[in-house]
Amino acid sequence: MSLLLAAIGATVVALVEVTLAPYLTIGDAGPHPVLIGGVIWTIAAGLDRGITWAFVGGLVLDSLLGRSLGTSAFALLIAVGAAALIAQPFPRLRLVAPIIAVPLISFGYSVLIIALTSATQSGVTVPDPGKQLLPGTMYDAVVGMFLGPLAVTLHDRRTVTERVDW
Repeated sequence: MSLLLAAIGATVVALVEVTLAPYLTIGDAGPHPVLIGGVIWTIAAGLDRGITWAFVGGLVLDSLLGRSLGTSAFALLIAVGAAALIAQPFPRLRLVAPIIAVPLISFGYSVLIIALTSATQSGVTVPDPGKQLLPGTMYDAVVGMFLGPLAVTLHDRRTVTERVDW
């Protein structure tokens, strides 16, 4: 059931990214809600739910944005794997992990999307990728800073811990 909820959530957030995110830009910075949600959900709920989020959300993004099918899904799967690697060695610092992971992974995700898009489509060039990617990375970092600890806390409160009965 939780994998189904991850797939539904990724679809809804991908629709929000395509329809509402262009209106939420600040200057040149625009959010990547599917990426932020995938990284936070991987840290909070685990790798299997994060992979589901990344795959379904990436396919929905590719189909709605007209990218080559699988481009966003591949980049999101790499991002979710990196989030799992960041969260794995620090189980007690899971509240802080999204704050660290979201900006790092957001920059890598944006670079990977540009590289994959320029490899699969002709005529795509970016003159100065660092200058164009840093505002979006900072936007994602601020959103992840607020939503990440909140999502981890809510998930941890809902999970039932097994206790030894005496």
